[in-house]
Amino acid sequence: MPDSKQDIISKLRKNILHWEGFRPPQAGNAGTFGLGAIEAAFPNGVFPVGTIHEMLCPAPEQTAATAGFIGGLLAVLMKKGGACLWISTSGKLFPSSLMAFNVEPDRVIFVDLKKEKDVLWVMEEALKCEGLAAVIAELQDISFAQSRRLQLAVESSKVTGFLLRTDTRKVGTTTCVARWQINSLPSELEDGLPGVGFPRWQVDLLKVRNGNPGCWQLEWKDGSFVPIEEKAAIAETYVRKAG
Repeated sequence: MPDSKQDIISKLRKNILHWEGFRPPQAGNAGTFGLGAIEAAFPNGVFPVGTIHEMLCPAPEQTAATAGFIGGLLAVLMKKGGACLWISTSGKLFPSSLMAFNVEPDRVIFVDLKKEKDVLWVMEEALKCEGLAAVIAELQDISFAQSRRLQLAVESSKVTGFLLRTDTRKVGTTTCVARWQINSLPSELEDGLPGVGFPRWQVDLLKVRNGNPGCWQLEWKDGSFVPIEEKAAIAETYVRKAG
């Protein structure tokens, strides 16, 4: 019996999501990035890999916060091997800081360039290399046509790319699957201990193709992301039981 129109439409939708990087979760492997409700905002409830993510960083402190957040993502992306390429014209990232997110700095290749146009060219060529786990590029601006070239590159290689855009005055339409903005939050000391607490972020998913934008708060602790709301709920439950 031939498929009905509804069946054909359903198959087409599944194929389109697959081509855009939204793949169905594998058995026993759902939520591998540990982002909690954030992953539920994506189609199929899976963080899209093999596509381009756009990160807005209008201030230096946001660039630093975004780099930390990406470090947590790299810890998962690089588990199966492969190196990472980090491209910029500033070279301000301190490589050893990545160890706080379980990323070995010697597996990250840092490319420092003088011209913005060279950053885009190197990123496009790097995204064609199937052996890489991820490619990150810091740049000021990107056009729709340029983002389309990057998307075409990852469609064949399945490498995940991150664009850290430092000039957000002319943010227009791109082919990126998601647009993020990451801000740092004050850390919280535990049990009155001195020092610095674990990194915390406010994560704004401003746009996501076929998904649901939203705002969340996360903390990096014990090698994984922890939703702050979830942490607070666990602490409250513990206090109630203790009382």
